[in-house]
Amino acid sequence: MTNKQSAQNNISVITSHINADFDAIASMLAAQKIYPEALIVFPGSHEKTIRNFYINTMVYLFNMVDIKDIDFNDINKLIIVDTRKASRIGSFAKLLNNKDVEIHIYDHHPKKEGDITPDFEHSILTGANITILSEIIQTKKIHITPDEATIMCLGLYEDTGSFTFASTTSRDFMSAAFLLSKGANLNIVSSLISKEISSHQISFLNELILAASTCKIYGIDIVVSSISTEDYIPDFAVLVHKFMRMENIEALFAIGRMGNKIYIIARSQVPEVDVCNILAPFNGGGHAFAASASINNKTLAQVESQLIAQLHDKVKPEKKAKKLMSSPPISIHPETSCSKASILMTRYNINALLINSNIKNKKKTLSGFISRQVIEKALSHSLGNLCVTEFMTTEFVMANNNADLTEIQNKIIDNKQRILPIYEKDTIIGVITKNDLLNLLLIKSSKQTKLLPESAHDITYAKTRNVSKFIHERINKTLINTLKKIGSTAFDLGFKAYIVGGFVRDLFLYKKNYDIDIVIEGDGIQFAKKYAAITKARVHCHKKFNTAVIIFENGFKIDIASARTEYYKSPAALPEVEMSSIKFDLFRRDFTINTLAIGLTPDDFGFLIDFFSAHKDLKDKVVRILHNLSFVEDPTRIFRAIKFEQRFNFSIGKLTSRLIHNAVKMDFFKRISGRRVFIELKQILEEDNPVLSIIRLNDYKLLQIIHPSITLNKKMIKLFDSIKEVLTWYELLFINEPYMKWVVYFLGLIQEFDKQTSIEICKNFEITTSFKKTFSKERFCAIQTLFWIEQNQPLTNSTLYHSLSKYKTELILYIMAKTNNAQTKKSISFYFSNLKNKKTKITGKDLKKLLIRPGPVYKEILDAVLNAVLNKEIKSKKDEIAFVKNYLNYAAHIVQMKLPACKNNTNK
Repeated sequence: MTNKQSAQNNISVITSHINADFDAIASMLAAQKIYPEALIVFPGSHEKTIRNFYINTMVYLFNMVDIKDIDFNDINKLIIVDTRKASRIGSFAKLLNNKDVEIHIYDHHPKKEGDITPDFEHSILTGANITILSEIIQTKKIHITPDEATIMCLGLYEDTGSFTFASTTSRDFMSAAFLLSKGANLNIVSSLISKEISSHQISFLNELILAASTCKIYGIDIVVSSISTEDYIPDFAVLVHKFMRMENIEALFAIGRMGNKIYIIARSQVPEVDVCNILAPFNGGGHAFAASASINNKTLAQVESQLIAQLHDKVKPEKKAKKLMSSPPISIHPETSCSKASILMTRYNINALLINSNIKNKKKTLSGFISRQVIEKALSHSLGNLCVTEFMTTEFVMANNNADLTEIQNKIIDNKQRILPIYEKDTIIGVITKNDLLNLLLIKSSKQTKLLPESAHDITYAKTRNVSKFIHERINKTLINTLKKIGSTAFDLGFKAYIVGGFVRDLFLYKKNYDIDIVIEGDGIQFAKKYAAITKARVHCHKKFNTAVIIFENGFKIDIASARTEYYKSPAALPEVEMSSIKFDLFRRDFTINTLAIGLTPDDFGFLIDFFSAHKDLKDKVVRILHNLSFVEDPTRIFRAIKFEQRFNFSIGKLTSRLIHNAVKMDFFKRISGRRVFIELKQILEEDNPVLSIIRLNDYKLLQIIHPSITLNKKMIKLFDSIKEVLTWYELLFINEPYMKWVVYFLGLIQEFDKQTSIEICKNFEITTSFKKTFSKERFCAIQTLFWIEQNQPLTNSTLYHSLSKYKTELILYIMAKTNNAQTKKSISFYFSNLKNKKTKITGKDLKKLLIRPGPVYKEILDAVLNAVLNKEIKSKKDEIAFVKNYLNYAAHIVQMKLPACKNNTNK
């Protein structure tokens, strides 16, 4: 066959879509067997398409010519395989309006509006297009060689994901059986389908995984990931498929900017997400479970925004009430007063309450519900003392936990019902409010998902993501097994278990944190007791807060808490605690970055739960509060905001910063105990570099909480910098002696205050007596010693030792930082390095062996020996004994052990 054949009139052409995959290539080969006179022509460059070595070696099987050698006026029949979209067949699209050209289509994709209208069509919904054509070959008994069967089998295996894709049909399996009977070589198929990806591709795959974010739309987890590169990514669809299988994702949309073009590869395992329909506005093609699109003249951000809008518009809701409800339901007793009901509605930020005489919310004891509007009207008429039963709605409907969205919508709207109780068997397990329904029906754009909720009840859905693989990479096997055991134990009790808080936050910040906090949706104490019994650990329970601490034999501890919600009776008061769900438990926390939770039960192990866009804030390095009254409820959160900002090199969000200024301006700190403030201040001073936090405290005028007259000036900042240098030096000595870093910095904070003011500060902060002594009397003594040392240089070792040894380590480090005298600093350094832990080799026992009578003289002798050791006058124990013998009149102190007077302890 030569290229000159293309000059003949009335030729038939077989083609497929641009960037043909193995299924398209296999389909063109099969079409050639059905149309033996036809030429195979790729709509683009076939050299780029057929880049696989094996396919290149089999090129003799294809009756192929280049598109540039084709005179389009000679074409009278166009056979299109594996697509029905005009936008995907390149230059051949201009033949579609030519009445003299007969169009034949063989395609396995579902029909869509705007598809090509052919003269002949053979379309069946199958996993691979080659299945359709192989059935025709089989029916017509057309002969195929083993090489041809292998290429066809290659397309079949690729487009069905080796028969694992949800789009795979029984016909695909039958087609495979036929091709195998014709000699298809599965070893070749396996080597090409399962080929190893390159290190370059691994890098892109890693980028896809790290860039992925999960949003829950109508209860369905949809992962969207975007990457950008100037180079073309070979086998992008293969990488997307691997990502999907690795993370077991329900639906995945991968967006890749490659040079000036953007590609979208979409895969779905759930019928609610029809990826072909979603990508239709991008001129994409495919079927419900696998589709792709290529876009020109748009930015990555524009494509992402349009895709998110499409998801909200096209994803079908999951039809289960149990996925949409808020749980647990909040109910009140029928005898509750309207005033009390109003307080509860404000506390929980809800607009309706169920009324049930059974604390376990049994279905049969549900009396009705009452709305906020009704309560407010009752209060406006001074009827707050009356029971809610006087005004409650008693005609209501309920829905089963398996009710679909249509049923839920009809029941709420048709019955004009503000709140719909959801039941399972004989128990009310949750509620769906009218607001929940409106959110479900009206959410259209991604902007809405970025707004912080006004209350926990506004948070209907959380972003979720399977991070199981990430956990296994970051955590040791022992801890993984512990977490799985926690999950299985909770599951056996009918509870849910989550690991929460700082551990999860630091996991994504790649920082070590072994403070394990577990939240149980259920009875935390019951769980703790069972888990402790199974693992033979000890458990301490705190019934008031329904919390527990599990202590293992090696001393490792795990904190257990029941999922709970908190409310504050007044600004700055300590919180009241009640049982709740994981959603409410996370809502009570201080900042978004601390609201991440990971499921531990077997059904959701490794699933990250993110109600408040915490993962995004971690990426953006921002500290944000959860709601605008956060600092009113607990002003000490301000200290924690500054601590986290400086610890992680984050920034405090603009709104959060403004609310800090407001809280300080309104002086809410006056309402909390000094002890609570001091605990937070102490934690800041224990940080690796508290100097920056101290500066930030000053920015927000918070240092005045220590004392109104405190001023952060250059002198104080210089002292703090010196303290940091001294503490860094001390820690590098690797002296195995603990010290309290916060004490040294606090000494610096109060350096300008006299003894009486220091005592007042300690009293306000409720500091213990021992520390009060350190910060007042001992501090001034240490300063006097510092002045004496500075004025009496040089000192003997023994003089230096006795000058400093009477002080705590923290005080010595403080005066070392405070002095500007280089010789004094060097002397204190020498004390720590060479003198502090010096001891005599002889003891009182040795003195007794020398027959020296026990008494005050022992201390005198040992002190004298120590001075000699410090001053390097003696070195060995033998030297020390010789020193003792010369120090005293030896004979005068010999004890006559046999004399009766000595036995009777008489003095001689």
